[in-house]
Amino acid sequence: MTLEEEDEDYTTKSADASRMGKAAEHLVAAFCILATRGMLNVSTALVDDEGVDLVFHRRNSTATLAVQVKARMSDSKRVRSEGFVAFVRAQTFTPRPALDLLFVAVDVARGAVMKAWLVPSEIYAATLTAPNSRGRYRFVASMKPETNDRWRPYRLEAEELPQAVLKRLEELAMPSIA
Repeated sequence: MTLEEEDEDYTTKSADASRMGKAAEHLVAAFCILATRGMLNVSTALVDDEGVDLVFHRRNSTATLAVQVKARMSDSKRVRSEGFVAFVRAQTFTPRPALDLLFVAVDVARGAVMKAWLVPSEIYAATLTAPNSRGRYRFVASMKPETNDRWRPYRLEAEELPQAVLKRLEELAMPSIA
């Protein structure tokens, strides 16, 4: 199986794939709460049929940021080769100002975030063409330090992620000038 086929087939590879994805979502949520000493709070959806896994909000603020999380594990061939590929279902992807996509590589041995890309949905949407034959959009990025791919400006080290979420919430809290 090629890397391309493995990437496309990721969710059918293992019965544990959705369990690992849910664990990664909770890892991100807990990490962001802890790293901001409770400044961030996170809600999770009981049903994920609209492409929102986490909803962040800052204490004493009304702004919220919905986030769709796409996680890949450190033991996958692609992540081991310092690459990251994920797929976003066209059926549930509705770009809007308060929705970001969070692509996250997780170190399974340490139970920790390795790298992340926090991408506003409208910016991601602007790069898309038609979905593939399975109705999915593809996200491809490099984790290599010297990379200069299109997603490099959104790539974060683990310790940068909570502050990036706070910054996005700050942007959303600012009144827009019409």
